[in-house]
Amino acid sequence: MNCPTCQSPIVDGAKFCTHCGAPVATATQVGSYTEPVPELDNPKEPITFGDMSIRIEGELVPVVDVELGSQQGVYFEHHILLWKQPNVTLGFMGLQNAAKRFFSGLQIFISTAKGPGNIAFSREAPGQIVALRLQPGQSVDVREHQFLLASTNVEYNFFWQTGLANVFFSRTGLFIDRFTSQQGEGVLLLHGYGNVFEKTLGAGEVLDVEPGAWLWKDSNVRMDTVSVLQSQGGGGLLGALGAFVGGAALTLNRFYGPGRLGLQSMTYHEPATEGPQQTGGQANIGGVIGSLFNQRQ
Repeated sequence: MNCPTCQSPIVDGAKFCTHCGAPVATATQVGSYTEPVPELDNPKEPITFGDMSIRIEGELVPVVDVELGSQQGVYFEHHILLWKQPNVTLGFMGLQNAAKRFFSGLQIFISTAKGPGNIAFSREAPGQIVALRLQPGQSVDVREHQFLLASTNVEYNFFWQTGLANVFFSRTGLFIDRFTSQQGEGVLLLHGYGNVFEKTLGAGEVLDVEPGAWLWKDSNVRMDTVSVLQSQGGGGLLGALGAFVGGAALTLNRFYGPGRLGLQSMTYHEPATEGPQQTGGQANIGGVIGSLFNQRQ
């Protein structure tokens, strides 16, 4: 894992970061099971990447403040921009399968920013920032609409999450974003709602997660959707119905190791203005053009 303060790599089992000296959260061991580790705070030290410097500012509603150089650029969802210097150039990034994304309710307008100059972003919601340094060829999967920005050498794509349970019951959505570092090291920043936890799954280890609670995962971590009855819970059908009446989900996302899994404690999502709600995303038809000129979503 990386240090939550300065993002430097940490040796497994270390209690302090050898780079900045920050304490490292330790996982609680219950028998052979290791509980997810909480992210203690937002990154405190600037994250340097090429000629770009990233600072995480604010406490309750974090802001990603970026000083762009003249070489390394970033891309982001257009509605999360807070401010920029006039000399920072904005543009649009071409996306693969744009028509498919449009009718699926996914973002089709991904903005780019090129320096030099200052630019800042926020999702206007309580949470914590996850900063991932991706090595060449490394890829991670992320819930829809939760990435903040990525360096331009990180490829952005999406894939269809199969299974009828996702279509009818799960709040995971039909589509999942995938980010892959192509040329050299890349950087990816995510916004987790509430507090963020990280769980490292061992080979063959399985974890069931409420559909709204997972944030990101290593791409080699496999995900299925299972019912409460399949999760070996007690109470049978009546127990499942009781859970549903009590506000719990009838379905869970099941993750299979090995690999890392990011979790969030808050499943709130801001209302969108891009059309009526559809399974797996929001409809863009009739509203996507207007959203370009509307206030921040």
